[in-house]
Amino acid sequence: MGSLIWKCGSCFEFEHSQPLPLQDWNNTVTFKAAAAFAPPLMVGLTLVNAAASKGAVCLDGSLPGYHIHRGYGSGANSWLIQLEGGGWCNSITKCVFSKKTRHGSSHYMEKQIPFEGILSNKAEENPDFYNWNRVKVRYCDGGSFSGDSQNEAAKLYFRGQRIWSAVMEDLMSKGMRYANQALLSGVKCLSDAGLFLDVLDISGWRTLRYMFAGVVRLQGMQKNLPRGCAKRFNPIMCFFPQRLIASVRTPLFLVNTAYDTWQIQVSLAPASADHHGYWNGCRKNYARCTESQISFLQGFRNQMLYAVKGFSRLKKNGLFINSCFAHCQTERQDTWFSPGSPHIKSKGIAESVGNWYFDRAAIMAIDCPYPCDHTCHHLVFK
Repeated sequence: MGSLIWKCGSCFEFEHSQPLPLQDWNNTVTFKAAAAFAPPLMVGLTLVNAAASKGAVCLDGSLPGYHIHRGYGSGANSWLIQLEGGGWCNSITKCVFSKKTRHGSSHYMEKQIPFEGILSNKAEENPDFYNWNRVKVRYCDGGSFSGDSQNEAAKLYFRGQRIWSAVMEDLMSKGMRYANQALLSGVKCLSDAGLFLDVLDISGWRTLRYMFAGVVRLQGMQKNLPRGCAKRFNPIMCFFPQRLIASVRTPLFLVNTAYDTWQIQVSLAPASADHHGYWNGCRKNYARCTESQISFLQGFRNQMLYAVKGFSRLKKNGLFINSCFAHCQTERQDTWFSPGSPHIKSKGIAESVGNWYFDRAAIMAIDCPYPCDHTCHHLVFK
C-alpha cells in the first residue's frame, strides 16, 4: 500500500546564523558540526514545462519547479512532498524585488540542492522515510501557494494556486496517484515552524497582521481561503494558521519552537517597532535577553500553547513544541535525527513524527519553559 505525507512550507532561511554549541545535562559540550555528517544527496531541479499553458508561473512568469528523488523497495509507492517556504511579498515594491531572486523566479533557483533531514536517503539519518519518493516543491509565488491574480503594470504574476495544481498534476503523472488512491483520506500533513501567531509586538502593534493584509489583498487570496473561516472572520485573519488548525480534517503534526527566531525578529520584536534598539541584542542572541525580555517571550509561548489547545484534543493530530530559539528543525540533519538532536523527554523529532504517522504512539509533546531544555540547537545571529 502506498502512503502520502505533505510537509507544509513555512521555513525561512536566515543569513549569518549558526547553531550555538549544545550542552548536555552535565553541561559538557556535545554539539557536532554539520561537517561531521556524510555529504548529503544532491538532487537536480525539474521544471514543469506544462505549467505555462495553464498560467501557473512564478512571480516573474518563469516556470515553477521541484526536486525529486525516487523511492524504492517498501517505499516505492510512498510519497513525501515538501512545500518550500521563503516568506511573503506584501507590496508591489517587495514583489518586484522578489522576482529577481529564487523565491520569485526559477531562473535564480539552484540547479541542485541537498536532501537532508526528513529528505535524506540514508536510513541512519531518516529511518522512517529514507526510501520514499521525496519531493521538494520550490516556492516562487510570494503568497504561500494561495494567490491567483496578476499586476500587468509591474509584470507580476501571483499564481500560487495554479502552481500548486500544475505541480501536483505533474507528480500524479509520475506515480503519486497510486499513493493517493491507496490511502484516499489517509493523507497526513506535517508543518514545520508554521504556527504564525496573530499577536502584539513589543510596541503594541500587530506587525504580522499588517504584513498578511498586504499579501492577501495584493494576491487576491480571498476566494481561496477556507470558506468556513472566511464566514466568521475577516479574510486576513484566515491567513493565520492558529484560526485554522483545529478545523483541519487531515491529520496534522505541528513541529514548532516556543521561541521561534523568525517570529521574534520579524513579528514580535522587529526593528520597525524597536525605535531605541532595546531588543537588538536579544533578537539576535537569546543569551543577551534581559529578564523582562525573556518574560515577554514567555508570554508568546503561553499564547502559542493556548492556540493549540483545541487542536491537541483531536487524537488524529500530533505536537512537538520544544523550548528552543530556532526555526525549522526537520530539514536540518542535526535537529531532525542525529546524536545530540533536540528531544522532549526521551523522544526526538524524527522518532516523534514517525510514531505519529505510523500510529505507533500518540504524540502530544510540549516542552517545559526555557531554560530547562539542554538539548536545543539554538540559533544565534551576527
